[in-house]
Amino acid sequence: MSLEALIFDVDGTLAETEEAHRTAFNETFVAWELDWHWSQDDYRRLLKTTGGKERVKAFQKELPKAARRLSDNEVARYHAEKTEAYTGILARGELELRPGVAELIEAAKQAGLRVAVATTTNLPNVEALCQCCWGKPADAVFEVIAAGDQVQNKKPAPDVFQLALDRLGIAPDVGLAFEDSRNGVVSARATGLKVLVTPSAYTDMDDFSAANWVVPSLQARHLPEVLRRAMAG
Repeated sequence: MSLEALIFDVDGTLAETEEAHRTAFNETFVAWELDWHWSQDDYRRLLKTTGGKERVKAFQKELPKAARRLSDNEVARYHAEKTEAYTGILARGELELRPGVAELIEAAKQAGLRVAVATTTNLPNVEALCQCCWGKPADAVFEVIAAGDQVQNKKPAPDVFQLALDRLGIAPDVGLAFEDSRNGVVSARATGLKVLVTPSAYTDMDDFSAANWVVPSLQARHLPEVLRRAMAG
């Protein structure tokens, strides 16, 4: 395997963002005077549905028939406000990268590997994370950013990884995807990419049998030999 590019998922892979997302969802429920609150157990279940707006719609299907529901337009407005709440949490510096992430990305760049993002989340959230964790705009950290609001179908569909490959202009056999969820693994594998998984706090019970490697973190000692060789030049 001759590596040319590393393609990263964002939420759960670069950082344990899901608690910040859950907090933002709940804060925005209060602001909208909705009698909804997602516990950690609720959110673990709801993460099986990718995309914030899609997650709200999936939750509404579980509600009693007489319960208040949001229209599609209201869900879009609600989610825009939730995004503002989430980016506000990150703007306060309340997030850090997972172990090994910063070092891996820097080592990859030094070795001449290209670095990209393929994520279900939207561009403002990617931007907020990069500003919080790197103190830089997203395009100063990643050469290519393929986000969920730029594709028709979200993970586990392959659209966002295919978009990243197209923008990089490479074949899947010279790329490596980094994921933390089963949906992400299915998405990346559908394009032909090999996948390395670092399970996150909310995905540690997922089925990763389709992944090529499963490691506890992206620290150098856990990386597969093929990646260490690529970064050694």
